[in-house]
Amino acid sequence: MAQQVADLHCQISQQKFIKLHAEFSCKAGELLAVVGPSGGGKSTLLRMIAGLNKPEQGEISYGEQIWFSSDNKQFLTPQQRHLGYVPQHFGLFPNLSALENVIAALDHIPKAQREARARTWLERVNLHGLPERLPANLSGGQRQRVALARALAREPSVLLLDEPFSAVDRETRERLYLELARLKEQLSIPVIMVTHDLNEAMLLADKMILISQGKLLQQGPPREVLTKPRNEAVAKQMGLRNIFDAYVVAQETERQITWLKFGEHLIASSYIEQLDVGAKVRWVIPNQGVRFNSITKGRLCRSFNKLDITIDSMLVMGESVRIVASMQGVKHQLNAEVPLHLAQKLNLAPGVATEVALKSELIQILETDLDA
Repeated sequence: MAQQVADLHCQISQQKFIKLHAEFSCKAGELLAVVGPSGGGKSTLLRMIAGLNKPEQGEISYGEQIWFSSDNKQFLTPQQRHLGYVPQHFGLFPNLSALENVIAALDHIPKAQREARARTWLERVNLHGLPERLPANLSGGQRQRVALARALAREPSVLLLDEPFSAVDRETRERLYLELARLKEQLSIPVIMVTHDLNEAMLLADKMILISQGKLLQQGPPREVLTKPRNEAVAKQMGLRNIFDAYVVAQETERQITWLKFGEHLIASSYIEQLDVGAKVRWVIPNQGVRFNSITKGRLCRSFNKLDITIDSMLVMGESVRIVASMQGVKHQLNAEVPLHLAQKLNLAPGVATEVALKSELIQILETDLDA
């Protein structure tokens, strides 16, 4: 029997072995991506939720049920938590067929019902006609589907996925993304996915938490974390390369603008009240905030933030072009990525002097964390 639909709450702290401090929740029907570099504590966090590792302090709860509490000395085993767990390399039994692998996870239901349940789930993950095959005779994508069917056939309270797409090729990965997105619509359970792939998180997750060196740096909808990174560590981890120094030169309360002096340019950014005129700040802008396309049409008049640039280099990567450019009075370069057809239309090339506009609402002034 499936457990009652509920939210997962996690607040844990650990000093020994792998340091880890995190507090977050994942609602029923939500996919939470745990993102960060290797060795940052992502898989350890997942194993703690699964009941395979025990945190030093804190509490993990699912609805009203306490899975772990350091205060009450409570600790439920993985079986008692009744969750679905897909480890990084799928963890299939090599000597059992696809069907038998799924049946092996169904010891909580009567024996007579197990095979029918297993076959139903193999069908649901689009593994038609392969139930008798051993894992060695399945492709990476098919093994992934067996592992997913095995986890979901348990009708788990929570689904945990550890780097679920890292062992499959790109084409298979794209198909599995669609599969997981479709299944997520049907499952009213919290789904937690560990990944180091930002694109994966942006594509699949409703919410993400960013972890580095055991610390939770930021959490929220992926798009929000990308466009509003809290500090420089978050910005760098999100792959943002346009991080610059500037000075606050004016504060306009009425128009809600903080004016920055950047090299020889004045930049209008979103208003931050607590900044003093004269203060040195770090600021960031994501790629979508750097605009080339309106220049030839004369539609840049609405933007205060026009920059004169000279293109230093261009690297064609499939359908897009990575551009590195110099700006007057600034030692750091500007990075931009534009569609190939647009670069060709605007006759962009190394050595060309042109103009870009920076979208004010996407300029984010970063917090300075003294302990970061």
